[in-house]
Amino acid sequence: MRVLEVFGICVVALLALLFAIFFRARLFMLGGGTIRLQVRVSTLVPGRGWSTGIGRFHGDELRFYRMFSLAFRPKRILDRGDLVIDERRLPEGPERLTMPGHWIVLRLSTRGDQFDIAMAESTVTGFLSWLEAGPPGPPGSVAPRPAIHPRPIEY
Repeated sequence: MRVLEVFGICVVALLALLFAIFFRARLFMLGGGTIRLQVRVSTLVPGRGWSTGIGRFHGDELRFYRMFSLAFRPKRILDRGDLVIDERRLPEGPERLTMPGHWIVLRLSTRGDQFDIAMAESTVTGFLSWLEAGPPGPPGSVAPRPAIHPRPIEY
């Protein structure tokens, strides 16, 4: 009887863990502004090292949360003002086995760091729009708008 109890406790613990992981993902998706994407976290083996996750737009940042994690902190934060797209390509080699065929791989660079992200082709269009929608010039260089005082209405 003890073996069945231990087995039952293990099954319940596993189900609770899976529930917590998927509940966390749903919490991130509640507010909108989220996309499915993959980020390459390791480049030791060519074509491997991709991590599936959720990207959430928060102002001028894209925050990447790993899909199969319990952490509420983002794994990586991409600042719109620092991002530059170096290359756009289709998945090649072993990458074709780990991601859908209609996904696009983007090589991004920031100040001294280079990494790859992958997302659906339709999502790339929205990502590029978000990237280009930032104010011109370096971050924080936008002058404040002058206050508009309405004229009094004369009768």
